[in-house]
Amino acid sequence: MTDSEPRILHPDDPGYAAGDRAAKAGPVRATASAAREAIRQRPGVDKVYRTGVKVVGGTTVGLGVVLMPLPGPGALIALGGLAVLGTENEKAKKLNQQGVELAKRAAAAAKARRDARRAARTTTEAPSQHPTGGSRGTPS
Repeated sequence: MTDSEPRILHPDDPGYAAGDRAAKAGPVRATASAAREAIRQRPGVDKVYRTGVKVVGGTTVGLGVVLMPLPGPGALIALGGLAVLGTENEKAKKLNQQGVELAKRAAAAAKARRDARRAARTTTEAPSQHPTGGSRGTPS
């Protein structure tokens, strides 16, 4: 068999069960899992793949960190880079999970503060509204 021919997994192959589990998860995951398993079977290709994942993930994290002070999704880009790194590194995966949890808590806290401000604003503005539809704060 040459490198250009696709490798067919057999029940006694190490990646057979993983491919079977992935097939139940959906066609995209099945294809990705089968491709990743084929990459793992070749050490040279596996090393290149892991290096590529680290370069792409690290660059994405770096870009996100650089963009954090600017208005925009810098933190989300950094978390995306951690997610890419987490596909090959357990430590990065745990760090990404912690970052996502922190982002969810921050978003919930911001929503609670916004809702509290809206509630306070509507209770303080309600008496000053004119029943005839006039503008607020002007005497009629």
